[in-house]
Parts: sequence; structure tokens; C-alpha cells
Amino acid sequence: MAVDELQAIIQRCQILEEADFKGEDFNLFQVAGQKCLEDGYAAQLLEVIQNEKNKVIIKNMGWNLISPLVRCIFMYKQEDDKREHCLRILDQLAQLCNPKELFLGLLEQIEQTSGEQVCQTVMLLLQPLQTVLLKLQNKKAYSVGLSLAMIMNQLTPLPVPYTKQQIQEDKLGLCQCCNAVVDFTKPFVNEVVKNMEKSSELNDVELKEELLKFCMKSLKYPLLTAQLEQLEGIEEHPFRHFATEIIDILWDIRELIPLVFLHRKGKSPHWENQEFADIEQKNSADSLACLSYLMFVQHFGVECFPVVFSPSYLLLYNMTHIGVLLKRTEESVLSKGLDLFESCLLRMEDNSLLRHYLEFRDFINVPQDLVKIMTLCPMEHLRKKSLNILQLFIDKFDTEGKYTLFRCLLKTSNHAGVEGYIIKNIKDQIHLALTKEYDNVWFTGHHLISLLDLVLSLPEGAETDLLQNSDRIMASLNLLRYLVIKDCESDTQTGVWITLGKIEQNFLKPLRVGLNMSKAHYEAEIKNKKENRKEAHGSNTVCSVTISGEKMPAMTTGMQLQVLHSALFTFDLIESVLARVEELIEVKTKAVMDEHS
Repeated sequence: MAVDELQAIIQRCQILEEADFKGEDFNLFQVAGQKCLEDGYAAQLLEVIQNEKNKVIIKNMGWNLISPLVRCIFMYKQEDDKREHCLRILDQLAQLCNPKELFLGLLEQIEQTSGEQVCQTVMLLLQPLQTVLLKLQNKKAYSVGLSLAMIMNQLTPLPVPYTKQQIQEDKLGLCQCCNAVVDFTKPFVNEVVKNMEKSSELNDVELKEELLKFCMKSLKYPLLTAQLEQLEGIEEHPFRHFATEIIDILWDIRELIPLVFLHRKGKSPHWENQEFADIEQKNSADSLACLSYLMFVQHFGVECFPVVFSPSYLLLYNMTHIGVLLKRTEESVLSKGLDLFESCLLRMEDNSLLRHYLEFRDFINVPQDLVKIMTLCPMEHLRKKSLNILQLFIDKFDTEGKYTLFRCLLKTSNHAGVEGYIIKNIKDQIHLALTKEYDNVWFTGHHLISLLDLVLSLPEGAETDLLQNSDRIMASLNLLRYLVIKDCESDTQTGVWITLGKIEQNFLKPLRVGLNMSKAHYEAEIKNKKENRKEAHGSNTVCSVTISGEKMPAMTTGMQLQVLHSALFTFDLIESVLARVEELIEVKTKAVMDEHS
């Protein structure tokens, strides 16, 4: 019945001129064709389409069959003959239909797909879409750009497989689809390459721009969040293959080096809305950062790379990209930022980076980003790695650079643990200055005295929260103990004996007062808890406790006592080092006075 209806419409249209086809004819053809497909008469429909007599009809009306055809292809199983007939119909339509009409029909189909069928639909329609685009003469560049933008917009919401198992399963088909899209672009890349030598026609320039936009989008998604390390058991890593192809396209259209070194972004539209302009700028920054990671960490396209740049220049060039990556929160992106930073630093010799590099904003901002990762990131391996990279960064600076960086980090980190770590580094640099033969003006004399003013102080005097600042305080006391032992009071190199009065006034005395107040407070708390527990006749009463201004989770009285005793232990530890420092100062001061008496 469906086939008869279709034949009737075909016979009616065969006697009409192309210009005489009416809207009603299109609708009847679409309904009858759709019914043939749904009723299982795909073979008969294929015969109608292949019939030379129907060429004009199919050219004008065939594109209407795309939507029902795609539905039927997904409905039939892989080995079903009807599916094979449907695929052949799709191929025939690509050959016979009006390219402009079919192009719009294919794009509409891609736009309407969603969820799990996105990748399947895109992969199904790539070949006919490519065939149609190659036939277009007018607005080819625009049409290629529109196709790639539509495809990438549909793929972007899909989650990127990250673990080895996810990549192997490729549940939604994203890995396979991305590489299919790259293959889809190859004829257009070849066209640009072929014409680059011969002319600078507007269409060729525009086609190149569209391919560049596609590469930039691909760098942001999926490559920015993709796992790109070599994985054991995966012979050809799909995302590594995709990355290689993207780098190859950029090289072929002569945009790789301009992108890497000139930060070329292609023709950006002028946005009247500032919000859109900011989004465009951020997307571009993400893409360029990913490109740097691919080149300098994974070494994609390294054979194209000019070997003329110093390690310090490469670090300077990459600091902006490192900053972009480290400001993200996703593990996959953060780890790329850390890897890129580490890779740049490992190229450099220790003590080779001059202080003036710290005049570049990124050289101050990036260490602060590292500090945030060290203190706030929930992933332990990234916290540890960021700490190691911070130390690597410190090691690369000359002594003036280290001095300047230490001052900056002490003022900006706002974290006692980080400040304690920096103070330990300061102690190591002072030790080197005192034990090496050559003069080191930055960690001795008046420069060091200025630095010690920052280190040997309490943020809020005697009322400083000693528990919260215990890491910094312990590091400061250990540094002071080292200086008192190592430096000679009669010929002081560090200046500690010259500024001792100030240190006692700003650090030691307030610390002693603060310790006494804190210990008294916590001892009183312990006494209260013990009395309350006796009154309650048990230790399982649940209540809350506040430590360093933060309310802790609900705890039993026994647990609270444990926490309070732990705080007292910390105070005892600080007090023992403080007592040792005071004793050393007293002994050395007395010895000097005895000498002069």
C-alpha cells in the first residue's frame, strides 16, 4: 500500500516540470516515503530513488526523507538487510539531492539529536554532509564552519571519558566520534593547503579561519579535560590520536607557530555585549593553554618547534597559560597546569632565574595559585605536587629573586603552614649565606634584618591565635634559635644581635604572654569538661566545641578532652622551644657582658 502511494505520487510528478512542483507534492512525497520506510519497504524505496527517470524528483524532494531515514537506521539492528538498504538510500540522497537543501536537512537532524544518540547521529551523517559540502560552490567556508560549530555544540555537553576503563568502553561513542570529525575536515584542510600557494581568495582565507575555529574549540573540548597520558593496554589512545590530528591541521594551515608564539586567536567577532566578549576571551585562553600543554608536556608537534628559545623565555611565555590552568578546579585541568609548570621549571638550572622576572604579574600570581591548591584542593596528590613545584620554582631564582619571592609569599599566603614552609626556606638560605665563601647580601645584614621584621612577629600580638598559627610560630622560633647559635654576637653577619631588642618586644614577649593566656584558657576548659562529665555520670554526652574560631563537629566529652589536651601539647612544644631560645640569648648576652667587665 505504501509503495503504491509513493508510485502514484512519482508518476504524477514525472510529467511535471521542475518549476511546477508544489508544496503539496513535497508533503505527499515525504509522507509516502516515510510510510515505506516505517513499513519495511526500504528496498522498494531504494529502487525508486535509483531510477534515472526520478532524478529530478529526488533532487528536489529527497532531502525530506532524512529525518525518517535516520530514525529507521537506528531502529534496525546492525546485520539487518533493511538497515543496509537505508544506508544506501542515505548515500544516494547525498549524491542526487540539491546540495543546499540537503545540507540544511542534515544540519537540522544533527541539531535535533540529543543524549546518547548524539555521537551515533553525527557519525552517521558525517559522510553525506562532507559529500554535500564538497559540492557547494557559494558560501562553502561559511557552510563548513556552520557544520563544525553545530557538531561541536552538540558534542560539548557530553562527559569526556577520563579513566582507562571509560576510554576503553567509550559508552557514548565520543572518542570514536571526535576522530571521525577530524577525518571529515581533511578534504577542506587539503583544499586550503593546495590553494595557499596559489592565491589569497576570500573563500580560502575564510575556510582557513573556520578550520582554525574548529581546532580552537577542539583544544578546549574535549582535549582540555581529556586524559592524555599514555595508558597501558590501550594501543592507540583515541584522544592522543585526536590531539595529533588537531596539531597536524594547525601546522598544515600554517597556524601552529603563530598560535603558540604570537597568541593569534583568529578573527574574533566584535561583541557589543561585554559578557559575550569575556566568554570568547576565556575560551581562547583555555584553548591556548591546552595547546601549550600538548606541545611542551606531551611533545605533540615538537618536530615543528624552533629550538632557539631559552628555558627562561619558555617559562615566561607559558606562565599565562599555567595561570589559566591552575585557576580551574577539575582534576584533569589542574594536573595539566601543574605538569606544564613542572616541565618548564625542569628545563632550567637552579639559581638561574633573575629577580626581574618577578616584575611580570604572572610570576607573582601563579605561586599564589599554587598556594591555593596546596591549602584548598581536596585531592592530596595534587596538593603534594603543588608543594613540590613551589619548591622547584623557589630553587630556580637567584638569591635576590628568592628574597623578593619570600617577602611576597609571606605577605599574601594567609596560611600558617605555608608561612612556616617559607620561613624554613629562609633559614636554609641564611645557612648557605653563612657557610659559603662568597658574600650574599640578601640573606645577611640589613636586607635580612628587614626580612626578619616580617618573620619574627605575631600578627595580632599577644592575642594571636597560637593554635592556628602554630606552624609559623614554630618555624620562626627554630629560625631564631639557629641565628642565635650560629651568628657571632661580637661580629654579627645576620644582624640578629643588633635587632634583638626589637625581636624581644615584637615577638618573644607577646608570645610568652599569649602562651600563658592560652594555656590558662585551655586548662580551665579541661577542668570544666571534667566537672561536667562527673555531673553527667558518663562520658558519652554529645556537644560541640570551637577551636580557632571554627565550630567542630559534634563530639562526646571524652573526644573534646582529647582535642583540648592536644592543643595543650602544642603550647608545651612552642614553650619548650621558646624557653631554649631565651636561655641561649641569656647565656650569649651574659658571656659578652663578662668579656667587657
